[in-house]
Amino acid sequence: MKRHGMAELAREAGVSIATVDRVLNGREAVSGDTRALVLAAAERIGHPAARRLAPEPNGIRDLRFGVVLHKQGQDFYKAFAEELRRAVSLVPGVRGRLILEFSPSQAPGEMAATLRSMAGRCDILAATAVNHPEVTAAVEELSAKGLATFSLLTDFAQGARAGYFGLNNLKVGRTAGWVMHQTIKKPGVVAVFIGGHRFHGHELRETGFRGYLRECAPHLSVLDTLVNLETRQLTYEATLNLLSRHADLRGIYVSGGGMEGAISALREARPKGNLAMVVSAFTPESRAGLAEGLVTMVIDTPLEKLCRALLNTMASTAIGGATRGGIQHFLAPDLHLAESI
Repeated sequence: MKRHGMAELAREAGVSIATVDRVLNGREAVSGDTRALVLAAAERIGHPAARRLAPEPNGIRDLRFGVVLHKQGQDFYKAFAEELRRAVSLVPGVRGRLILEFSPSQAPGEMAATLRSMAGRCDILAATAVNHPEVTAAVEELSAKGLATFSLLTDFAQGARAGYFGLNNLKVGRTAGWVMHQTIKKPGVVAVFIGGHRFHGHELRETGFRGYLRECAPHLSVLDTLVNLETRQLTYEATLNLLSRHADLRGIYVSGGGMEGAISALREARPKGNLAMVVSAFTPESRAGLAEGLVTMVIDTPLEKLCRALLNTMASTAIGGATRGGIQHFLAPDLHLAESI
């Protein structure tokens, strides 16, 4: 087929180039009549968009789902990847293909570069990333090219991204504070770990945690926030340091990754007295921590529900166009206690 440009397709369909752009790239929702008009014109002149716009006789569309995650070696993200692979095959009306990449680090520049590398490789994109101007610029560039981007777990590029899927992180932090309040009766100090100051979700969890304890548990003081870069070793070393320096340490909240290090430190040190610990992913290690009494509660993201809802919305956005104002999809967390495993 001879390849024709967007301007020729617009002339053939009798619409503006901007309208053709909206139809082809999903920048805004368009009416079914307008979409059909552009499809008919594309078929008449042999435009390559005809195949993408038209459903197959059985109503199935081909769709490439792009997803960027980080921390490829962590159990949580391994489980996330597996749920995404399962969910792709369950999206109705779509023959889906998952294009999954992992950012090499949490550095904003590398995350932004990984996002940019997805242009042309997928029809719709979702990612975990830090909230940073470099990442926002990358999302804006992708949006200008017609590639809508959803933020996952921790929000970023507000105003540029197509939507957010994950937990209500402020409520998650308050829930962790509630657990400390219910389980710690003696005055003392508690510690909170975040992955980094640019993780919007972690900052919201910290805010909720501190806010609840300040309001409802004045007998507990929160120490200065510890940044662990979501790594096991940093969390392990920092936890041992906390135990050696604070005889009145009553609780630890690991709001993101790296909880394995805190569990290992408690298992090794076996501090006297009760010490509450709340972590943020239900994995083999946190399950073992619950069973041993080292972990008090796991506030987990329901990955199966998240992936099903995410991919269904990504499909409808890729086919029908992004909605104005973006989508906020909050899921209820799964709460795990020792007696529930």
